[in-house]
Amino acid sequence: MRLRTVSRAFAAALAAALMLLPRPLLAAGHGAFEDKLADILVWVVLIVAPVVGIIVFLAVHIIPEKVAENREHPQLDAIKVLCLLSLVFGGILWPLAWIWAYTKPVVYKMAYGVDRVALPGHGEAGGTPMTPADEAEIERLRRRLLELETGTASGRVG
Repeated sequence: MRLRTVSRAFAAALAAALMLLPRPLLAAGHGAFEDKLADILVWVVLIVAPVVGIIVFLAVHIIPEKVAENREHPQLDAIKVLCLLSLVFGGILWPLAWIWAYTKPVVYKMAYGVDRVALPGHGEAGGTPMTPADEAEIERLRRRLLELETGTASGRVG
């Protein structure tokens, strides 16, 4: 008798669970609107979404390069290479490029005295023009170099 009570309770629970299952929805008409909407969504998901995703992925990976260029970072070429490597390695190096683009190059400043580099196309046309004093200095250094070369060729160092 107890077995019948358990089986009746199980049957009632099973019937309640089956009633909670979703039923197919019937739209008015033959479903032409739903078919058209599904066709559009398929094209969007298969073609438009991947193209937009790739464009956004590339655009995000170029941001550190543009930041370094605008800040006239002296290690711009290295940051560009790191951005390209980040594309190859799936974006794992991108945060490093981002941080590097925003850092101030302390060691570079210690070595060269500046922490910015004038890039061509950023206000200057290929650098500063040479003054007559610069040209005179270059000529003096060329003569000194020629003296040293002729002195070492004859065995005399001077």
